[in-house]
Amino acid sequence: MGMRKVAVVGAGMTKFMRRAQETGKELSWQATRMALESCEMTLDDIEAVCLGTAPDAFDSVHLKGEYLSDGAGAWGKPFMRSYVGGGTGVFAPIQGWYHVASGLFDTVLVVCEEKMSSYYPHAQGAFLTIFDHTTERALKPNLLWIFALEMNRYMQTYGLTKEDIAQVAVKNKRNAADHPCALLGDPDITVQDVLNSELLAWPVNRLDVSPVSDGAVTIVLAAEHVAKRITDKPVWIQGVGWSLDTAYWTNRDLAYPRYVEYAARMAYEMAGIKEPRKEIHIVEPYDPFDYKECHHLEGLLLADRGQAPQLVADGISLRDGNMPVCPSGGLLGVGNPIAAAGLMKVAELFWQLRGEAGARQVPGQPKRGLAQAWGDLMQVGTVVIMGTNP
Repeated sequence: MGMRKVAVVGAGMTKFMRRAQETGKELSWQATRMALESCEMTLDDIEAVCLGTAPDAFDSVHLKGEYLSDGAGAWGKPFMRSYVGGGTGVFAPIQGWYHVASGLFDTVLVVCEEKMSSYYPHAQGAFLTIFDHTTERALKPNLLWIFALEMNRYMQTYGLTKEDIAQVAVKNKRNAADHPCALLGDPDITVQDVLNSELLAWPVNRLDVSPVSDGAVTIVLAAEHVAKRITDKPVWIQGVGWSLDTAYWTNRDLAYPRYVEYAARMAYEMAGIKEPRKEIHIVEPYDPFDYKECHHLEGLLLADRGQAPQLVADGISLRDGNMPVCPSGGLLGVGNPIAAAGLMKVAELFWQLRGEAGARQVPGQPKRGLAQAWGDLMQVGTVVIMGTNP
């Protein structure tokens, strides 16, 4: 039997914010209920559940996959939890796609949840233990200064300024002002605001970075024969890709994310895409830092090396430009509950390609979009390509 065609038929998303009251289990259910209601399905119609969520320490819960399973709708159903750092939110739907494409299940829920504010003092406490004990941990690295190193390397390699890159944060936070679930939407933010915000580790300022937040996103996947019964506007998963580079960030070219290129090439080949810049109409790359959006657009072969910041300057990546990038507002504007942040991008493509994105809607009826996420020790690339045609 060949691979079956798989469609996204429903999506739900909680507001991204810091929450004192709701548990991760409750957030998972809120998103799942919304997703099911959006396509008029119930849990009885679902055959399996794929969950994505960060290490247990991030939510301060032991056996977090098991803990979240009933909230994610998996009671009495086949259930799978996966995690590849920030790449999880696009890897979990790839897992769900395999479950349906293989013929194993006809309907699958993909749920991603994170409740980062409950972890004190910060996820950084967990990250201190993941670096190589001999070559790296003695330096007491934290994520911010590693990303600062990478951002600096990217700027130096291509002769970019902080102003060039800050435009991305401005674009995404302005876009997020139209997102009902966003934490940091700001229609009036300027490049100067970004440059004047608190310096965390040069060249990274506070407004160059996405905020810690809590939230959940769920999508409903269905095999072709079921999808056509559920909705007359299915959005098809046309290609998937992933790549794992070396975990030693000291050994990699920090100016260029090869792992994103490898993942993208795999997805493009599956989707039959020969000229990505012409064939991809809307892009949701992973943007936990503003420079990462640029980095990732280049890895996705949607911009020449060192040229991605120019896309903002030229208006190409604005919501009404030729290739809108993060029309949702991305992580920089909507928030960054790790696993949920990537799945938010897949959900955004679902809404955009159906023409249901409200004030965020990209003009001109986009037919194909790409979502990408990145994570772990900066070496995971995950890509999903979605379109209105199977």
